[in-house]
Amino acid sequence: MEPLAITWFAIIAVLWIGFLVLEGFDLGVGMRMLFATRDERERRVMLNTIGPVWDGNEVWLITAGAGMFAAFPEWYASLFSVLYVPLTVALVGLILRAVSIEWRGKVHTARWRGWWTAGIGLGSLIAAFCIGAMLALTSLGLPIDGNGDRVGGPFVWLGWPAVVGGLAVVGFSLAHSATFLGLKADGPVRERAALFAARWAPLCLVPAAAWALWVQLEHGGNAGSWMLVVLAVVAAGFGWVQARRRREGLAFIGYAAFGLLGVASIFAGMFPRLLPSTVDAAFDLTLANAANSPYTLGVMTVITAISLPVILGYQAWSYWVFRRRVTPGMIPEAHIVLPAILRDRDAAAPAPHG
Repeated sequence: MEPLAITWFAIIAVLWIGFLVLEGFDLGVGMRMLFATRDERERRVMLNTIGPVWDGNEVWLITAGAGMFAAFPEWYASLFSVLYVPLTVALVGLILRAVSIEWRGKVHTARWRGWWTAGIGLGSLIAAFCIGAMLALTSLGLPIDGNGDRVGGPFVWLGWPAVVGGLAVVGFSLAHSATFLGLKADGPVRERAALFAARWAPLCLVPAAAWALWVQLEHGGNAGSWMLVVLAVVAAGFGWVQARRRREGLAFIGYAAFGLLGVASIFAGMFPRLLPSTVDAAFDLTLANAANSPYTLGVMTVITAISLPVILGYQAWSYWVFRRRVTPGMIPEAHIVLPAILRDRDAAAPAPHG
């Protein structure tokens, strides 16, 4: 097996882990805006905790997709052509969420803010569920033939693997966001999030644990993947204990480690498969039959070795700059702000004579 193909399988796994761990709390905060706030100030506290980082975290999704396209074009082509419907719905959810975040504060009325708050929550929920469904299906299998084409109708993908994967990412995002808000918010938002992390978060993680176990049982697993599953369960238990003790930093680390180790166990368990076929195992896409040429993988490796440290560096710097808690006292009363062009025009206008 080509060593560079193995390397790029590991890189893509790391990119998906980075997306789910970092974007997970963003999506969870968005969903929590639907049910975990009492007034406008609390909603603005929650939104400001993710304001500096949410769009940067989405870069991990774009990079993971681009890596799949460049390193394993047949994997990318088969997966996203079979899953055209959930992929489109996921993109609609991400667009709705992004537009809602940007437009929510543009008009100072309760009705306007209410519509866009719902857009943030629903967009986050739709994106999380569909992305989870697609990842579960690539790990558990899809009905593809020897050419990588879909066998069946446009909704042949819809089944228990998709449901479990969707619930897994939704549940993890809710649990992870609760510990994130415990670190980044203060006041009632922090208290409510801490209670959720200690009381309901373990239940939210059950679908993710079920997905990881399903992959091991479906593909036979290996010593490494089973060890990662065990460590993920230990990390979840650690996070829950620390959440009950109100040690918010350690609780965040525990739940984040569950996500990291759980996704790592899934990729390790499906290795060397990229997309199993539920029609015939002979049609499976694997590292051996779906990888790009060694030359292409080599060029990509050099480019990644140069650019990835820079990307990680500036993203770490942005987290460091915005590391402080967001408190209710930091949120000013809602007010109308004139666009800069109008302010400049008013300043340049001659004073009336009199």
